[in-house]
Amino acid sequence: MAIDFIDGGASAPKLIHTHFTTQNEAQAHQILAWRDRVGHILDVPIARAQVANGFHGTIDSYRVKDVMFLDSLTDPLSQTRSVTRISRDNMRDYVFHVVVEGSIETVTGLYPERTAMQAGPGILALDMDQPMRMKRPACRVQAFYVARALVDAIVPAAESIHGRVIEYTSPIARMIPAQLAALSRLRTMTADEAHSAISTCAQLIAIAFGKQTRLSGSAHIAARAAMFSAARRYIHDNLHQPDLSPESVLNASRLSRATLYRLFESEGGLSTYIRNRRLREAADELVRFPHMAVIEIAFGLGFKSASDFNHAFRRAYDMSPLDFRART
Repeated sequence: MAIDFIDGGASAPKLIHTHFTTQNEAQAHQILAWRDRVGHILDVPIARAQVANGFHGTIDSYRVKDVMFLDSLTDPLSQTRSVTRISRDNMRDYVFHVVVEGSIETVTGLYPERTAMQAGPGILALDMDQPMRMKRPACRVQAFYVARALVDAIVPAAESIHGRVIEYTSPIARMIPAQLAALSRLRTMTADEAHSAISTCAQLIAIAFGKQTRLSGSAHIAARAAMFSAARRYIHDNLHQPDLSPESVLNASRLSRATLYRLFESEGGLSTYIRNRRLREAADELVRFPHMAVIEIAFGLGFKSASDFNHAFRRAYDMSPLDFRART
């Protein structure tokens, strides 16, 4: 098992990436290695064929501060969390399973049991304080481990979502795929950026489940914050794209125009926010790249002319870009 520590000095937060694969084990021991890897929270029944034919499974986990995200690829397997298992450990988080490839059948509850069929695209909610049985064919699954307190604050009667599945049909849920796609760049992010990306996606998922059970007043506030964070992240990630505009943010967010524009009212409007964010990035690049031509920085951030950039920069910083560079 390989462990990488990404970003952070002695006192700064670190993004911890762990890669696990059964391929390093002898064929007959591969399923046993998988059971050892997940056995602290799940029971893994072992079939003779898995011992005889081997078992392929990989897990990439990313942990920073209080959040964790997993990306796993496996051969067919079963995993259970029994009442006995629950009584022996202290895992009480919620887990949101995102099917990327394949499908999963999950049985939750005791009396009555509930069977959920989950296929991509789709997200399954699991309360680790309740029993479940999961049967997976060969598939790729991503998972968010989310603190109980966070989900309880967003989702009314959160324990009731155990075993439920949502698809990307509601306005909130339609924002999730873009946030999931951003997580493919986790290893290139700083710890703070990774924490924001994972947290935002997890909150959007929780909010989407909350919509099913009718959000409380405090959850509406959380929903607004998560939508705002997701839109700002899209803008941040696309500052150097020439087609970044209110229209492109609208298309990426999948929100209604009125909802999106309301989110940025306190920033002077969406267009103003994009322009100001590009000016802040320009100021940073003027310092980081002292030998880069000012016009190159301006064009790289979507400004159409040197005069437009100089005028906007003077209004924001009360000095020209060259004077700003000289004073820092």
